[in-house]
Amino acid sequence: MNLVKRMMQLACAAQFCLVGMAGAAPLSITLPAETAAFKPSSLPGYPLAQQKCSTCHSADYINYQPPGMSLAQWTGEASKMQHVYGAPISDQDVTIIGAYLATTYGSAKASDADVQAASNPVPAATVAKAEPMTLLQNNGCLACHAVDHKVVGPAYHDVAAKYASDPQAQAKVIASIQQGGSGKWGEIPMPPFAQLSPEELQGLASFILHQ
Repeated sequence: MNLVKRMMQLACAAQFCLVGMAGAAPLSITLPAETAAFKPSSLPGYPLAQQKCSTCHSADYINYQPPGMSLAQWTGEASKMQHVYGAPISDQDVTIIGAYLATTYGSAKASDADVQAASNPVPAATVAKAEPMTLLQNNGCLACHAVDHKVVGPAYHDVAAKYASDPQAQAKVIASIQQGGSGKWGEIPMPPFAQLSPEELQGLASFILHQ
């Protein structure tokens, strides 16, 4: 009998704890600021990695890979990000980023012929003008933004509303895309998109400001 009574007491205590937890305020967690950075390089893969790799993970992820990896191995890692994890990078991006990673984190040298060839691929004879939505998808913008609702960053509709009466709106939005930064819409940083051409920047800013 005493055992049954004790079990009932424990059950009541557990219910009391659950009720107390249900009424408690949500737990707020503040993550530390990002301090990791990609190693600087004069290769074109450096700004490209800053722009596109940091969309999905910290630069610290690179340091977790085995040391001394070759150009083929680093290019394979970049290709895996594209095909397995859906990273917003093209086949050409994979080649250029792989060359940068192999020289700054692996065993390759910037003067190697295969690194030079990978870093400076022959441009296609005809490059079609990309539509704004295609640019947004290819550069991973839609992982953090949407047209009509907040995701990680602000909705494009809200950005357009903020700058609706600002005569410098186009220039300010272009600068934000090109340079990245944080503080305008929260503490989560936006990576720089320095690889975009002036025409692409103009097209994206115009698209955003007309939402």
